[in-house]
Amino acid sequence: MQRQLDIIPVSEWGFFDESIPPLVIAGPCSAESELQVMMTAKGLHDFGIHVFRAGIWKPRTHPGSFEGVGVEGLRWLQKVKREYGMKVCTEVAGEKHVYECMKYGVDMVWIGARTTANPFMVQEIADALRDTDIPVLVKNPVNPDLDLWIGALERLNRAGIRKLGVVHRGFSTTQKIPYRNLPGWQMAVELRTLFPNLPFFADPSHMGGSRQYLKELSQRAMDLGLDGIMIESHCDPSCALSDAKQQIVPSDLKVLLESLTVRQKCTNDREYNENIEQLRTRIDVIDENLLISLGSRMEVSRKIGEFKKAHNIAIVQAQRWDEILSDMIEKGKHYGLSEHFITTFFNAIHDASVAEQNKILEG
Repeated sequence: MQRQLDIIPVSEWGFFDESIPPLVIAGPCSAESELQVMMTAKGLHDFGIHVFRAGIWKPRTHPGSFEGVGVEGLRWLQKVKREYGMKVCTEVAGEKHVYECMKYGVDMVWIGARTTANPFMVQEIADALRDTDIPVLVKNPVNPDLDLWIGALERLNRAGIRKLGVVHRGFSTTQKIPYRNLPGWQMAVELRTLFPNLPFFADPSHMGGSRQYLKELSQRAMDLGLDGIMIESHCDPSCALSDAKQQIVPSDLKVLLESLTVRQKCTNDREYNENIEQLRTRIDVIDENLLISLGSRMEVSRKIGEFKKAHNIAIVQAQRWDEILSDMIEKGKHYGLSEHFITTFFNAIHDASVAEQNKILEG
């Protein structure tokens, strides 16, 4: 079910050339020196990038790490605007950052993952930006919490901020994965479904943590129909003061962008539209049958719950559930269903069944 935000379409922001998708925001992880900022901006401007990003204040885990150049870097962004006509943007984490950005004419700001997870700070930023015309992008919270992400958007929207968008940069994880952050694309899809008109960017730099993954993650974003990417580019990544491994030189970014296949969101092709409608109708019938089957299964679970209550038997039978799940995983292979999908799907069913039986036990 779609939800509503009172937003202005990105096409009316005057930031991007939408005739050449995807929308791109690029620039160094951190503004480090005037020379570095200007060299990177020139390299990006030369092949048509219109929106320049650079971190001015850097939220670092350990004190003593490079935490950004501060206000001095905003003067360099002013120079980028003046000399190359690019829009400039940076991350803000509190009202002081917002006021400094407005003082120096920053065109757009984004809220980082750590700040999105803190409603107090989001509200502070929303109040500082109240009724301004500055676009705001909201990165997903560090952990996969969709409500926190949506809550941040709602706070900003209620403050009168109508030029809103999101940046998907993945989630912190303790799992062993090749990327810096768990992509968690399913949450991006869910948010996109809820707010289809919300400008949606992917951040392959922070998601991957290494330039070797930038192409595949950027292409995945295009395959899912996201609007654009926010990507880190540095004139000389080898000497970058932060996140050196995930930044690429402007010329390599040009090659990467040219290699992407951008998917259309719709088409007037008659053959496609006729066939897709037939397939979607089949999906609708299958989904309805799934609901009927799930309803029947839940009814049996309730009867089992009543039987357990009558005989004073514990609701959760861990060994039996492990056997069922293993059996379903094995059977799922014959239908081309992954272990991850089967585990997620059947665990959700099991959790719902346990909840229903708990109601009976407590009733």
